[in-house]
Amino acid sequence: MTQLTKLTDTYELNNGTQIPIVGFGTWQTPDGQVAYDSVLAALKAGYRHIDTAAAYGNEESVGKAIADSGVARKDLFVTTKLWNADHGYDQTKAALATSLEKLGLDYVDLYLIHWPNPAAMRDSWEQLNADTWRAMEELYAERKVRAIGVSNFRPKHLDALLKTAKVIPAVNQIFLNPSDLEPEIVAYNDAHDILSEAYSPLGTGKIFDVPALQTMAQKYDKSVAQVVLRWSLQHGFLPLPKSVHADRIAQNTEIFDFELSADDMTTIDGLRGVAGLANDPDTVNF
Repeated sequence: MTQLTKLTDTYELNNGTQIPIVGFGTWQTPDGQVAYDSVLAALKAGYRHIDTAAAYGNEESVGKAIADSGVARKDLFVTTKLWNADHGYDQTKAALATSLEKLGLDYVDLYLIHWPNPAAMRDSWEQLNADTWRAMEELYAERKVRAIGVSNFRPKHLDALLKTAKVIPAVNQIFLNPSDLEPEIVAYNDAHDILSEAYSPLGTGKIFDVPALQTMAQKYDKSVAQVVLRWSLQHGFLPLPKSVHADRIAQNTEIFDFELSADDMTTIDGLRGVAGLANDPDTVNF
């Protein structure tokens, strides 16, 4: 079993790549000083896994913080994602080149298809994903990326991709927290040795107002965020907590000195819907 003792402990992806068990998320973190400061604070707090995306619009600031952090590139794990407008073979190659330039990196550790079924491509999503994946497989072979995966894919999208894929996705990054355990997708991921990464692992702000979690936080003398991140790890998920406050960024790393009981894990599992559910990728309007 994966050790849960420190931030830099790793899961092994299905291609043998090691990925730190907690990542620092940057979704909704504005480009510029805020993104730069938060990523720098995360690296100073001990994070070695940074998650961004072309769609977040902050790759340049993330890259600058990485460059200024003094942390060796080999000690970092950096993820970015392909946005919806760039699906397709040639577009994917060009999109990664742009992301690498913005990040100031020669390679990324993980490259993901951000959404399976963009609104503008509803009639051709399956073929476009196949073409995109072929490009990503080539980028992987060229070592521009150390692993490739997907985000927001449901079993039907993965089944379609696997018809032509030569490389099994290493990761499926999904909306995953006590409000939505996404059991069907997680079971599919597990069956195919695909790691379930949890974006929005703390849900929306609503999760902090859930009485059961507040009570549990008091019981363990921890914050609600720390309890929920620990829950995610004990499920074998990889949480990507996001914050722009240095004190909370550091606080979210302090999840290795306690363990949730089986009963408390079950209680948290029963909180479905308290802070919203995942968007349906087949009906989102982008």
